[in-house]
Amino acid sequence: MKIFPAIDLKGGRVVRLTQGDYGRVTQYAVEPEEAARSFVEAGAKYVHIVDLDGAKDGTTANLATVARVLRDGRLFAEVGGGIRDRARIEAYLAAGASRVILGTAAVNDRAFLEEAVKAYGARVAVGVDARDGRVAVDGWQTVTALDGVEFCQRLRDMGVATVIYTDIARDGAMRGVNLEIYRTLLGIEGLEIVASGGVSTLEDVRALREMGVPAAIVGKALYSGALNLADVLKEAEEGA
Repeated sequence: MKIFPAIDLKGGRVVRLTQGDYGRVTQYAVEPEEAARSFVEAGAKYVHIVDLDGAKDGTTANLATVARVLRDGRLFAEVGGGIRDRARIEAYLAAGASRVILGTAAVNDRAFLEEAVKAYGARVAVGVDARDGRVAVDGWQTVTALDGVEFCQRLRDMGVATVIYTDIARDGAMRGVNLEIYRTLLGIEGLEIVASGGVSTLEDVRALREMGVPAAIVGKALYSGALNLADVLKEAEEGA
């Protein structure tokens, strides 16, 4: 199972939100580039980067920071947050992203999503962020009536190769993973699922791996010291 340690950026700094709440921000002393270096040193091959400012207001305020983080090209990087047109896709790919994550734009602009998938193929993933099973947009501030699982099925039918599915209630809450939702999502043939939200113990990592989840994101548990990345990577590779 692939492990994507996370770097969430707000104002150029590494932060974590609790349950997607911009009013509950924890800022960490580590510089973004330093965090990425520590991931490489621990043996990571992947990184998940989110521009929280972009996700909330559609800007690219942290583009320069992302470019610095990815400068040496040692990590496969997926980057999301505020990517709502082709110019931003191109900007992040040029900055070193291996693939970009569309979120709000994938929900609100089907024509753009179809265009992006046609143009970039697997280099475009979709972030499906769900609160109580319903898809949320605009940095998780607005919850739609869209069912998360049905939306994932629709994305697969449109040619989307990868979905990063976040259970918002678990994200940053250190309460474990919603295994049931990932069990359901694994039933969608032809769609790679990246689990996000709540990975806080090695048991969570093991449960996802044994279930057959292809990849998982680990964030707050690394920064709080609850998990050691080298241990997570070892657990993710067990039985591989």
